[in-house]
Amino acid sequence: MSKKSNIQVPSDILREVVKFHGHLGPFLILGLKAGLLANSILGKDYFKTRTVVTTNPLPPLSCFVDGIQFVTGCTMGKGNIELRKGKRVSVRFSKEDKTLTLKVRKEILDYVSSISTEKASEQASHELLNKSAQELFEIEETI
Repeated sequence: MSKKSNIQVPSDILREVVKFHGHLGPFLILGLKAGLLANSILGKDYFKTRTVVTTNPLPPLSCFVDGIQFVTGCTMGKGNIELRKGKRVSVRFSKEDKTLTLKVRKEILDYVSSISTEKASEQASHELLNKSAQELFEIEETI
């Protein structure tokens, strides 16, 4: 993935994921954009895609998981998403012999982790919506 890819989030999907999750927040947006990128590279498949998310399993960092579940169809109920405790926010998607690993960039993580008000959280979420995948994530593909 050499060129910058801006992962567009259609307004209807944004509305529905906020309704699903309960509010708009930066970690939700990061998970949403990670999942959309995975769908575009690996192809969306509710049953063949497997996902491993590594993060602190408490809000707000764990909100990352909801964005991924919403757009990929990987769910705890189907058992094709796994949550591992870790300090870094990252996700590995795999489907057949293809793998995509995304790690939230340290500067992005530092920025969103420093937010302390709901208004700032919503503003940061809108800023993240306009960033490319390369600005948000360290990306590693094995295809």
